[in-house]
Amino acid sequence: MPAVRRSLVSIAFVVGLPALLVVAWGLATQGTTNLYYPPPSRVLDAFVTTWLAPETLTRDVLPSLSRFAIGVLLSIVIGIVAGTAIGATPWLRSLLEPMLEFFRAIPPVVLVPVLMLLLGIDDSMKLAVIVSGSVWPVLLNTIEGVRGTDPVLVDTSRSYRVRGVLAYRYVVLPAASPQIMAGVRLCLSIGLILMVISEMFASSSGLGYQIVFFQRQYMVAEMWSGILLLGLVGVLVAGVFQLVERRVLHWYHGSREVARG
Repeated sequence: MPAVRRSLVSIAFVVGLPALLVVAWGLATQGTTNLYYPPPSRVLDAFVTTWLAPETLTRDVLPSLSRFAIGVLLSIVIGIVAGTAIGATPWLRSLLEPMLEFFRAIPPVVLVPVLMLLLGIDDSMKLAVIVSGSVWPVLLNTIEGVRGTDPVLVDTSRSYRVRGVLAYRYVVLPAASPQIMAGVRLCLSIGLILMVISEMFASSSGLGYQIVFFQRQYMVAEMWSGILLLGLVGVLVAGVFQLVERRVLHWYHGSREVARG
């Protein structure tokens, strides 16, 4: 029974506040005729008719989500591989640090016109926009995680002749994995934002394009339904990430629970 009670309390905390916000939204817009503040019922109707239609799913939703997934995956792979090499090589880190700080300070949105000139307006440009901003949290966290590996662990692995690829596989990357996963969490949120931004420029499909199109046509309920869809995608991505993180860092969370206990 205590476990069931804790589960019910957790569900209430997760669902309670959004439900209260929707109720407050409905009460505030009850009977309103204001175009810019539609009630939740109109937004929900627009959500069903707009985003659940097969044509919209295949033309806008699924391509956007696929670009988001590919861009985030590329960012994670590039960030971990390059971050491990830079973090484990002091002279390379000293050489690249000024350049990394320079490019990290450039907002990815500013690069959109440049990438449009270089890559055109197809999917490669949109993927480049996502990667250009999403890679930095993973890259920098991996560098710091690898650089901050406990020297005792490194010396112990060397004494047991665990070197080369095995040392990175079983010592360095596991020790740096908490910081790497923190970078991946930021990468997911930044990637979702850049996915939308990349579709707002010279595009004819995608979630970002449709939201801007609805705004320009004063289809406010449809515009809010697109924002609602993005929020739901963010919640789903965060839930999947938490499951993956608990599995990847099970040893880390277990050690913290033992320390607290």
